[in-house]
Amino acid sequence: MRGLRSLEVWKLGVVNYLDALKLQEKLALERKLHKRRDTLLSLQHPPTYTVGKRQTVHNLLIPQPELEKIGAELHYTQRGGDITFHGPHQAILYPILSLRDMGLGARSFVEKIELTMIELAAMYGVKACPGQSGETGVWVGERKIGAIGVRISSGITSHGMAFNIDPDLSYFRHIVPCGIADKEVTSLRRETDFVLPEEEIIQKQLISCFARIFGYSNLIWKEDASTIFDKETE
Repeated sequence: MRGLRSLEVWKLGVVNYLDALKLQEKLALERKLHKRRDTLLSLQHPPTYTVGKRQTVHNLLIPQPELEKIGAELHYTQRGGDITFHGPHQAILYPILSLRDMGLGARSFVEKIELTMIELAAMYGVKACPGQSGETGVWVGERKIGAIGVRISSGITSHGMAFNIDPDLSYFRHIVPCGIADKEVTSLRRETDFVLPEEEIIQKQLISCFARIFGYSNLIWKEDASTIFDKETE
């Protein structure tokens, strides 16, 4: 039987995308060098479009100079997946994990991320499921509620998942979300009859689902997020 498995969880609040990217790169290197334990970042971003390593910027449907008018940024990343949107009222988790230490392959890792969001949706009476072939993320019927885009380098993960609690869905009209045309994007607010609690509670529930599915029995919470973030990104 395996011993106690610990996960360090950082609650970062709203973080600029590039700052979060820099932080992930630093933590991933530390994890690779065995200088830190598995870590989970819980955060939100200001309105941001990100393009994966396939560089499918053609799925951005408005001219890039107009992004400033709608208050959004555009960034290129080395994660998998197509173009997607991050913004307020999404629950975003970035796991910095060693798949080798866990004995997991890339497919199993992604399947567990899917299950994390599916379980959260089920807590609110929403039946979600993985996408069909070629459809990444988690879906409610033909409507996408959760996006997945991961990077795995030397067995260490970064980037991760974004679950739509109640974001401004109009931002998704300016892209072909994840490269899948003619499909809608939805949110927990739209799909449930439940009165939703504070978003911080939902984010904690998502973390709990993640920890349970990935087999972490000990969560080490880092509440003073601003101090930690400043220290790690110097």
